[in-house]
Amino acid sequence: MRAVRHGVTALALLFLASLPLQLLTAQNTGTITGRVTDSTTQQSLSGVSIQVVGTARRTLTAEDGTFQLTDVPAGIQQLRASRIGYSLQQQQVTVSAGATANVELALSPHAMMLDAVVATGYGTQSRRDATGSVVAITDQDFNKGVISSPEQLLHGRMAGVQVTMASGEPGAGANIRIRGTSSVRAGNQPLFVVDGVPLTGGPAQPGGPDYGAGTQSPRNPLAFLNPDDIENISVLKDASAAAIYGSRGSNGVVLITTKRGTTGPSMTVSSSMSVSSVAKKLDLLSAGQYVSAGQAAGADPAVINFGATTDWQDQIFRTSATQDHYLSYAERTATGAYHISLGYADENGIIQKASLQRVTARINADRRLLNDRLKFQLSLTGSRINDTYAPVGNTAGFEGNLLGAALQANPTRPVFNPDGSYSQAGDWRNPMAMLAFIDDKAETSRILGSVSTTFDLTSWLSYNLNLGYENTESVRRTGLDSALAASGGFSFLGPTNGRAEINNLYNQSGLIEHTLNLRRSVGGGGIEALAGFSYQRFETRGDWLRAEYFTTNQIPVVDNVDGVNNEAHKAFTAASNRNVDELQSYFGRVNYNYNDRYLVTGNFRVDGSTKFGKNNRYGYFPSLAFAWRLSNEHFFAGLRDKFSDLRLRAGWGKTGNQEFESGVSLALFRTNNDGSLTQVNNPNPDIKWEETAQWGVGLDYELSSGRVGGSFDYFNKTTTNLIFRTDYAQPAAVDYQWVNLPGDVVNKGAEIAVYALPVRSSRLSWRVDYNMSFLHNVVRNLGTSVNTGQINGQGLSGAYAQRIADGQPLYAFYMRTFLGFDANGLGIYANNEQLSFVGSPIPNMTLGLTNTLTFGRLDVSAFLEGAFGQKVYNNTANAIFLKGNLRNGRNVTTDIAASAESPNNFGEASTRFLEDGDYVRLSNLTIGYDVPVGRLLRGVRNMRIGVTGQNLLVITKYSGYDPEVNTDKSINGVPSLGIDYTAFPRPRTFTFNVRFEL
Repeated sequence: MRAVRHGVTALALLFLASLPLQLLTAQNTGTITGRVTDSTTQQSLSGVSIQVVGTARRTLTAEDGTFQLTDVPAGIQQLRASRIGYSLQQQQVTVSAGATANVELALSPHAMMLDAVVATGYGTQSRRDATGSVVAITDQDFNKGVISSPEQLLHGRMAGVQVTMASGEPGAGANIRIRGTSSVRAGNQPLFVVDGVPLTGGPAQPGGPDYGAGTQSPRNPLAFLNPDDIENISVLKDASAAAIYGSRGSNGVVLITTKRGTTGPSMTVSSSMSVSSVAKKLDLLSAGQYVSAGQAAGADPAVINFGATTDWQDQIFRTSATQDHYLSYAERTATGAYHISLGYADENGIIQKASLQRVTARINADRRLLNDRLKFQLSLTGSRINDTYAPVGNTAGFEGNLLGAALQANPTRPVFNPDGSYSQAGDWRNPMAMLAFIDDKAETSRILGSVSTTFDLTSWLSYNLNLGYENTESVRRTGLDSALAASGGFSFLGPTNGRAEINNLYNQSGLIEHTLNLRRSVGGGGIEALAGFSYQRFETRGDWLRAEYFTTNQIPVVDNVDGVNNEAHKAFTAASNRNVDELQSYFGRVNYNYNDRYLVTGNFRVDGSTKFGKNNRYGYFPSLAFAWRLSNEHFFAGLRDKFSDLRLRAGWGKTGNQEFESGVSLALFRTNNDGSLTQVNNPNPDIKWEETAQWGVGLDYELSSGRVGGSFDYFNKTTTNLIFRTDYAQPAAVDYQWVNLPGDVVNKGAEIAVYALPVRSSRLSWRVDYNMSFLHNVVRNLGTSVNTGQINGQGLSGAYAQRIADGQPLYAFYMRTFLGFDANGLGIYANNEQLSFVGSPIPNMTLGLTNTLTFGRLDVSAFLEGAFGQKVYNNTANAIFLKGNLRNGRNVTTDIAASAESPNNFGEASTRFLEDGDYVRLSNLTIGYDVPVGRLLRGVRNMRIGVTGQNLLVITKYSGYDPEVNTDKSINGVPSLGIDYTAFPRPRTFTFNVRFEL
């Protein structure tokens, strides 16, 4: 875009114009040196952030706690010291021109609430100075154990942030909802920013093909990040904080900061070994129970009894082992720092074959020149992930995917025939044969890097250039051996002698950002201002190939795609695609802090996207927030011995959403076999940005000198101009059009967080972290209804379980109300089988509770989390656990065998299979010990051993494997929520970890 060149030119001219001012101000500066210690232990503190308030002068303390700040403007300055886990401290320092002032600072341990340093987008600040709703956690608060992706680190740890893993599969995707679900059809995932680079979003791997076991979702796109490399995670929850990211901030922003060289030289070595097993098995009929139960249901014992005794759940499940190893080296010098790391993880799932292998490498380097006026930062990570999939799809028919086949397999059938071959027949699928003859693997390579340079034009004005690059290349190879041909649902393999599919995906994005940062003392306060320009380009390419009619099965089909009979058959099918999108942005922010009592923040961002037509290409996203620190007012003096901090916040802002398909404003075409083109859509040049306006109020407090802290927030956000794809009834000239729906989605609720140190001494401490969220979600003024939540099973073609409609929450369950069975064992339904709204998949309350006890070198941490008020639809039971299936030679649970249901009853989608999804989970229990290495291990500074248990206990009424589940059951691209269909079960895991610091 032409504006890129204009922006660079303008900033260059501003840089040149400021040089004379820079030379003048350099003649009236001095130096501050000092040392920071722990007030309790008197030990030196490294990594403490030191800043001269109102200026750009800041640094970190070295390993011995010392620091130096040069070119500090002469006069009386406020020096601020902050570090996670300690109270923030400010001290007045008098700086003389050409002289050095020395200070000694002692920080006190703290409940870690308000003084946490949080990332705010294009910068950081103490949370006590943040006007928006921002929260951060560091590596000491992360969830422990087997962690595949960053979202799992903060699962349940933050009020208003709900993380739901799609399943227990290694590297499974996650649904992250910050203050509710807002969009009907566009994306609801937050924006992830890693070390200042906004990620592309969307899948990093191709989805799996549907070969009769259902489609499979790609695995988590964030799995390329090694959790051991992450220093902290900040979440911008409200629009007043997220508006700085404009069009990509409507679902919140997650800012991930990786570790840099703050101390050193130091080396960290960490090694973990884990053992996982299925946390719960379903109570199916055993071989001894099955024949008599089948006979009672009307089956012929001679037909259904094959004489074997097979527990099919035991056949597909396994006790799996996982290993994770990490090595890093960090060093900080007088003019720079660097952090280098290598990681290897081999995670095996509790279902046979499922696994994830990951190799990561990261380099973070910092360099300071010209008396710290010029700074360079390099952040570079590379990863290689090898995934192996078990055939567990989302949309399998009544024959079932691997898990569905195992649950309904006749327990008297043998795994093998007498000759050693797999037992297979046309009316059932042998799960072990599926594992043996389906080969599904993906290989993904990913690079994320950024180079940033900052130049202090004056003591109060700096310029930053940030260049970012992201590249992903992934190939997924799926092969089906012709040996599956005899198994039900795979009959297409017979004439084709096998099938191979190769699917490639390439994602690439480039980022260039220019920012000017100003920090000055103005009147009785300090002002911080930011102005910037950003340009980001996204390119996605893909190609796909299917090969059939193989001439031999002696070579794996995915390694022999040219070994087909293409003369007699159409052996190849292929396709390719390419999309390019661009985003150009102008943004600014102003923070003003008057006398540490009144704080105001204003943001404004203008985004232009090629996804929109010429009539509405640009979106405008403002925000304004205000905070009032009552504890610093004169009238509050009498309460200062009780309240160390008390602050009110209020904010409003507007953010946008552009996460939908490219080119909707243009006419799109598909090619026909004769070479002609057919238009597929009705272009809409007037389509608008989906916008979310949010306002909220909050209260932050600290009591007892920081030993108790907390916050309360109320929010109300409304999403309008809902982007939606309208499909036309066929036959029609075109298939669809993207439009803005007239309605809106409202999320409102409250969040409570409490942090406390009830006991704090040199030998014993007890820390409590508690969060609770309440949420109400509703759709208004839509004027139409949209069905989603596809339900699968025999005879259920076209069935759905959810409807989006006015007056209801998004994805509300919509179905018949089941009343029981009549005298003949047939289902009875209320209101003449009319469909009605019967519940929501969205929890109206979530909570998280962590208790951490430290006694000397021993520490114990227990984390409980829960969700309440939501429903879960058990599509697994709807498709499999029916009395008619028992009569037809398939297995069921013991309660179905004993029920009054008739084998002739049809299992309609109804509240019979809609269950309470409430749960309380002992999610994480960690016991750690700091080994007193002393003279035993020369060169070892610290050694820690730990044992962690994950998913140890779940209290729930849900009858399936786990109530925290979300199988993708979308219809025509409209998402679903809260449906369980043969999802990969969540494991119970025990991890042993050893960590050295050298």
